[in-house]
Amino acid sequence: MTDTARLPFPLPPIIFLIALIVGVGLGILYPLPWFGDVLGDILFGFGWLAALGAVALWFTAIRMMHRAKTPLNPVATPAHLLTSGPFGLSRNPIYLSLATLVIGIGLIIGNIWLILLAFAAGLVTSRLVIRREEKALAGKFGKKYHDYAKRVRRWI
Repeated sequence: MTDTARLPFPLPPIIFLIALIVGVGLGILYPLPWFGDVLGDILFGFGWLAALGAVALWFTAIRMMHRAKTPLNPVATPAHLLTSGPFGLSRNPIYLSLATLVIGIGLIIGNIWLILLAFAAGLVTSRLVIRREEKALAGKFGKKYHDYAKRVRRWI
């Protein structure tokens, strides 16, 4: 990526980790009401599905990047534009997996703060990281990236 995409450290995992820590803290200090009985059990099950799906998506995207010999570090210059597999569903499957994991944990433990903060972390990631990455990818891959961006959504 060009210098416009460079950050001093891999920011997205930190953003989502902060959301997770703050959400758990808020859930302890200021718990919000949660659904009980059957609906709570259903949401608990969906939480596990979301968390397991997030982990699977993360590993699949990481494996694909490793096979393509493109850097995993979001501040490094990409060697290739990946457009298939998980990258055919989302331009940012790793960030999507982080957001989905936080949402899944929120559903598992019954913490609405985590769900809200997962969306906030996604917004922060979009503004601070994804926009820079997209600009750098467009600069490096040109029309190929623009065609890909028209075909595949940023998140889902």
